[in-house]
Amino acid sequence: MEAPLAERVRPQTLSDYVSQEHLVGENGILTNQLKVGFIPSLIFWGPPGTGKTTLAEIIAKESERPFYVLSAINSGVKDIREVIDKAKNNSGLFTARNPILFIDEIHRFSKSQQDSLLAAVERGWVTLIGATTENPSFEVIPALLSRCQVYTLNAFTKDDLQHLLERAIAKDHFLKKKNITLTETEALFRISGGDGRKLLNTFELIINSTNDDHIEITNDRVMQIVQKNTVLYDKTGEQHYDIVSAFIKSIRGSDPNGAVYWLARMIEGGEDVKFIARRLLISASEDIGNANPTALIMANNTFQAVSVIGYPESRILLSQCAIYLATSPKSNSTYLAIGNAQQLVKQTGDLSVPIHLRNAPTKLMKELGYGQEYLYSHDYPNNFVEQQFLPDELEGTVLYEPGTNNRENGTREFLRNRWHFKYNY
Repeated sequence: MEAPLAERVRPQTLSDYVSQEHLVGENGILTNQLKVGFIPSLIFWGPPGTGKTTLAEIIAKESERPFYVLSAINSGVKDIREVIDKAKNNSGLFTARNPILFIDEIHRFSKSQQDSLLAAVERGWVTLIGATTENPSFEVIPALLSRCQVYTLNAFTKDDLQHLLERAIAKDHFLKKKNITLTETEALFRISGGDGRKLLNTFELIINSTNDDHIEITNDRVMQIVQKNTVLYDKTGEQHYDIVSAFIKSIRGSDPNGAVYWLARMIEGGEDVKFIARRLLISASEDIGNANPTALIMANNTFQAVSVIGYPESRILLSQCAIYLATSPKSNSTYLAIGNAQQLVKQTGDLSVPIHLRNAPTKLMKELGYGQEYLYSHDYPNNFVEQQFLPDELEGTVLYEPGTNNRENGTREFLRNRWHFKYNY
């Protein structure tokens, strides 16, 4: 049986690779790393069909390294150890010859499976390349993530998809025999959702639907052939991101009707229950925050509950939480505060901790005055005493600005009463 079109025209070199200019363009990160012969362990994060597997194969080929592949769907700790043992025998420690271990859908690996990779990555037995469609900050354990560079791959643009089609027509031995005219491509691009593999699979379906040597691609022809084969919700495609975006924006916009509708779309599409619950957790903090701190407790309890219960009953818990968040007062003040603080740290660097706030675990530190002028707030009326908690250079800087809602209006008054001499609240 002949391989699918997407496999037949899979790029073999960086020069054939389409899109991701920030990684593989003339001055791309990976391009430069391949030139100098140094490839760190990597996590490729991006939507399906953007070339994560292809890129890993090209890296191995162009760096002339052994290439091992595991799929997180059907590989256990035993499989990982067997591959690592093989890789150790081929590993040139501290050289550019380290074997590459590629793990597809690494976000599906359990903690114990990810733990089993740590020694091999740390000691240089393998260069790990993982591929994931999920945010690695949530799905990859910190110890492994800290040993890897995370590179983001973007969904294909309209120009990228056009290039993929034209390249396939020009290079594939079967398509070369056909007289193909690309009169209209909007339907093809819309169905693909930025997924190159889905584009080529759909295109091949259109071509194989007729024995004619001359085939004109039009929007009507594409839709007539594909029709009900186009799923309403593809949990691995672009709609996966579009629908969860609509879900969160409905909650942020205080519309419980929109929230529960998009929730139903995800449930009916078979979305992972913990994926939905995780987004509720983020929304509870980012969009509601201190306007209603109970929202975060509600979302966390929902996450814990659905992790135990699963479908179909979890739909009820998710609905309750989504509607609660949508009908809750909103504030993004804490989200803005940490953004302001991080930006200030980037601008001002590692400023010294005021000496009265420093820890003094040793005799020398005590002799140097560490912590000696610190005032213990609970020893003073109303558990408050005037003192400085920011570095000297940042005295008086306001990073947290309370939101305009009942709860944070009270917070603003509390801060004014205590900090009127220092901060402008």
